[in-house]
Amino acid sequence: MRVGFGFDVHPLVDNRPLIIGGVNIPFEKGLQGHSDADVMAHAVADALLGAAGLGDIDDHFPDTEDKYKDFDSMYFLKEIEKKVNFEKFKISNIDITLVLRKPKISQYKFQMKKNISDNLYLNPNQVNVKATTSEKLRFVGREEGVACYAVALLISK
Repeated sequence: MRVGFGFDVHPLVDNRPLIIGGVNIPFEKGLQGHSDADVMAHAVADALLGAAGLGDIDDHFPDTEDKYKDFDSMYFLKEIEKKVNFEKFKISNIDITLVLRKPKISQYKFQMKKNISDNLYLNPNQVNVKATTSEKLRFVGREEGVACYAVALLISK
Protein backbone atom coordinates (compact mmCIF):
# COMPACT_ATOMS: atom_id res chain seq x y z
CA MET A 1 0.00 0.00 0.00
CA ARG A 2 1.10 3.56 -0.72
CA VAL A 3 -0.36 6.75 0.79
CA GLY A 4 -0.20 10.16 -0.84
CA PHE A 5 -1.11 13.58 0.48
CA GLY A 6 -2.22 16.51 -1.67
CA PHE A 7 -2.80 20.16 -0.89
CA ASP A 8 -3.80 23.06 -3.09
CA VAL A 9 -4.93 26.64 -2.59
CA HIS A 10 -6.18 29.31 -4.98
CA PRO A 11 -7.25 32.92 -4.39
CA LEU A 12 -10.83 34.01 -5.01
CA VAL A 13 -11.05 36.71 -7.68
CA ASP A 14 -13.66 38.53 -9.75
CA ASN A 15 -14.50 37.53 -13.33
CA ARG A 16 -13.66 33.82 -13.02
CA PRO A 17 -15.96 30.82 -12.69
CA LEU A 18 -15.91 28.92 -9.40
CA ILE A 19 -15.15 25.33 -10.37
CA ILE A 20 -14.61 22.85 -7.55
CA GLY A 21 -14.64 19.09 -8.03
CA GLY A 22 -15.65 19.63 -11.64
CA VAL A 23 -18.80 21.52 -10.59
CA ASN A 24 -19.37 25.08 -11.81
CA ILE A 25 -20.83 26.70 -8.67
CA PRO A 26 -22.83 29.93 -9.02
CA PHE A 27 -20.93 32.54 -6.98
CA GLU A 28 -19.78 36.13 -7.39
CA LYS A 29 -16.10 35.09 -7.44
CA GLY A 30 -14.06 32.27 -8.86
CA LEU A 31 -10.63 30.76 -8.36
CA GLN A 32 -7.58 32.26 -10.02
CA GLY A 33 -5.16 29.90 -11.71
CA HIS A 34 -3.62 28.90 -15.00
CA SER A 35 -6.05 26.04 -15.67
CA ASP A 36 -9.65 26.13 -14.41
CA ALA A 37 -8.09 26.38 -10.90
CA ASP A 38 -10.13 23.44 -9.59
CA VAL A 39 -8.56 23.30 -6.15
CA MET A 40 -10.14 19.91 -5.36
CA ALA A 41 -8.97 18.21 -8.56
CA HIS A 42 -5.46 19.60 -8.01
CA ALA A 43 -5.24 18.33 -4.43
CA VAL A 44 -6.45 14.89 -5.53
CA ALA A 45 -3.96 14.89 -8.40
CA ASP A 46 -1.06 15.62 -6.05
CA ALA A 47 -2.22 12.95 -3.58
CA LEU A 48 -2.31 10.32 -6.33
CA LEU A 49 0.99 11.38 -7.87
CA GLY A 50 2.63 11.46 -4.44
CA ALA A 51 1.41 7.98 -3.53
CA ALA A 52 2.76 6.62 -6.83
CA GLY A 53 6.08 8.46 -6.42
CA LEU A 54 5.46 10.47 -9.59
CA GLY A 55 6.14 14.01 -8.40
CA ASP A 56 3.40 16.62 -8.48
CA ILE A 57 0.84 18.10 -10.85
CA ASP A 58 3.23 20.78 -12.11
CA ASP A 59 5.71 18.10 -13.23
CA HIS A 60 3.07 16.67 -15.56
CA PHE A 61 0.92 19.71 -16.46
CA PRO A 62 3.11 22.81 -15.98
CA ASP A 63 1.44 26.20 -15.69
CA THR A 64 4.10 27.53 -18.06
CA GLU A 65 2.49 25.67 -20.98
CA ASP A 66 -0.18 27.63 -22.85
CA LYS A 67 -2.04 24.43 -23.78
CA TYR A 68 -3.15 24.11 -20.14
CA LYS A 69 -4.53 27.69 -19.94
CA ASP A 70 -8.14 27.51 -18.65
CA PHE A 71 -7.91 23.70 -18.99
CA ASP A 72 -10.52 21.37 -17.45
CA SER A 73 -8.77 19.77 -14.46
CA MET A 74 -10.91 16.64 -14.73
CA TYR A 75 -8.71 15.79 -17.74
CA PHE A 76 -5.68 15.92 -15.45
CA LEU A 77 -7.29 13.26 -13.25
CA LYS A 78 -7.95 10.97 -16.22
CA GLU A 79 -4.33 11.24 -17.31
CA ILE A 80 -3.01 10.72 -13.78
CA GLU A 81 -5.15 7.58 -13.40
CA LYS A 82 -3.41 6.20 -16.51
CA LYS A 83 0.01 7.01 -15.01
CA VAL A 84 -0.90 5.39 -11.67
CA ASN A 85 -2.21 2.33 -13.52
CA PHE A 86 0.98 2.14 -15.62
CA GLU A 87 2.99 2.01 -12.38
CA LYS A 88 0.91 -1.06 -11.45
CA PHE A 89 -1.14 0.62 -8.72
CA LYS A 90 -4.88 0.55 -8.16
CA ILE A 91 -6.64 3.41 -6.36
CA SER A 92 -8.25 2.13 -3.18
CA ASN A 93 -9.84 5.33 -1.89
CA ILE A 94 -9.54 9.11 -1.72
CA ASP A 95 -10.54 11.35 1.18
CA ILE A 96 -10.95 15.08 0.47
CA THR A 97 -11.41 18.08 2.76
CA LEU A 98 -12.35 21.38 1.17
CA VAL A 99 -11.74 24.53 3.25
CA LEU A 100 -13.86 27.55 2.33
CA ARG A 101 -16.15 30.04 4.02
CA LYS A 102 -18.52 30.73 1.14
CA PRO A 103 -20.34 29.44 -0.76
CA LYS A 104 -21.78 26.51 1.16
CA ILE A 105 -21.20 23.37 -0.90
CA SER A 106 -23.41 20.74 0.74
CA GLN A 107 -25.74 20.63 -2.29
CA TYR A 108 -22.74 20.06 -4.62
CA LYS A 109 -20.82 17.41 -2.67
CA PHE A 110 -22.50 14.44 -4.33
CA GLN A 111 -21.77 15.78 -7.83
CA MET A 112 -18.15 16.53 -6.84
CA LYS A 113 -17.77 12.99 -5.56
CA LYS A 114 -19.31 11.62 -8.75
CA ASN A 115 -17.09 13.76 -11.00
CA ILE A 116 -13.92 12.69 -9.16
CA SER A 117 -14.90 9.02 -9.12
CA ASP A 118 -16.02 9.00 -12.77
CA ASN A 119 -12.79 10.58 -14.00
CA LEU A 120 -10.67 8.14 -11.97
CA TYR A 121 -12.82 5.11 -12.94
CA LEU A 122 -13.81 4.48 -9.32
CA ASN A 123 -17.03 3.66 -7.54
CA PRO A 124 -18.42 6.74 -5.79
CA ASN A 125 -18.02 4.98 -2.42
CA GLN A 126 -14.24 5.12 -2.97
CA VAL A 127 -14.29 8.93 -2.82
CA ASN A 128 -15.25 10.99 0.21
CA VAL A 129 -15.86 14.76 0.05
CA LYS A 130 -16.26 16.94 3.12
CA ALA A 131 -15.93 20.64 3.86
CA THR A 132 -15.06 22.96 6.72
CA THR A 133 -14.90 26.73 7.15
CA SER A 134 -11.67 27.42 9.12
CA GLU A 135 -13.77 29.32 11.69
CA LYS A 136 -13.13 32.77 10.11
CA LEU A 137 -9.35 32.41 10.52
CA ARG A 138 -6.68 33.42 7.99
CA PHE A 139 -7.20 33.86 4.23
CA VAL A 140 -10.06 31.35 4.01
CA GLY A 141 -11.88 33.02 6.90
CA ARG A 142 -11.45 36.40 5.23
CA GLU A 143 -12.95 34.85 2.05
CA GLU A 144 -9.75 35.51 0.07
CA GLY A 145 -9.26 31.95 -1.13
CA VAL A 146 -10.10 28.27 -1.02
CA ALA A 147 -7.88 25.42 0.14
CA CYS A 148 -8.22 21.68 -0.27
CA TYR A 149 -6.51 18.65 1.27
CA ALA A 150 -6.65 15.12 -0.12
CA VAL A 151 -5.30 11.75 0.91
CA ALA A 152 -5.13 8.80 -1.49
CA LEU A 153 -4.44 5.14 -0.83
CA LEU A 154 -2.96 3.05 -3.64
CA ILE A 155 -2.65 -0.72 -3.64
CA SER A 156 -0.14 -2.67 -5.73
CA LYS A 157 -1.76 -4.74 -8.47
